[in-house]
Amino acid sequence: MVLDLYSGLYFHIGETEKKCFIEEIPDDTMVIGKYRTQLFDKQTNSFLPATPGLGMHVEIKDPDTKIILSRQYGSDGRFTFTSHTPGEHQICLHSNSSKLALFAGGKLRVHLDVQVGEHTNNYPEIAAKDKLSELQLRARQLLDQVEQIQKEQNYQRYREERFRMTSESTNQRVLWWSIAQTVILIVTGIWQMKHLKSFFEAKKLV
Repeated sequence: MVLDLYSGLYFHIGETEKKCFIEEIPDDTMVIGKYRTQLFDKQTNSFLPATPGLGMHVEIKDPDTKIILSRQYGSDGRFTFTSHTPGEHQICLHSNSSKLALFAGGKLRVHLDVQVGEHTNNYPEIAAKDKLSELQLRARQLLDQVEQIQKEQNYQRYREERFRMTSESTNQRVLWWSIAQTVILIVTGIWQMKHLKSFFEAKKLV
């Protein structure tokens, strides 16, 4: 995986390989992903734009591993979804080259850019559509940023709550395990004492 200043990042995949990424997303947040593919050409020893016949399958899973998007796209595509559960969302991509046999044993380069929250808004388009002045547009951007910050804060509180619950559950289990160990040691000690006493009585030593 390599960072690309122009399109987020790019990575290479083989014919049957699947690449997955984890994105932490608050609830009720829009996500837009854009990608474009390049096919390795052995003659020129470089990556060239992929043929239109090559497609990419995109699958999105929420933190509960429920599939919220599973769709086949072209060699260049754009996918969108809105999160309904806060947490880690899994974004997976793989090509359909195994069906079309387009690049026997070669590699495919995928440029991926994922935008979350207010970054998904096209403000020039919004300004033109709603006929907003520069000041009004800036106010709209600030409101969207504040809304996204509130969502991020709510998500952080949600994470802290889950961590606290996990810590309390772990501490409680450790406590009960310690109590169980103590009880076992006491019972074992009593049993050994009774066993030794019976042994000595049998030998008429006591």
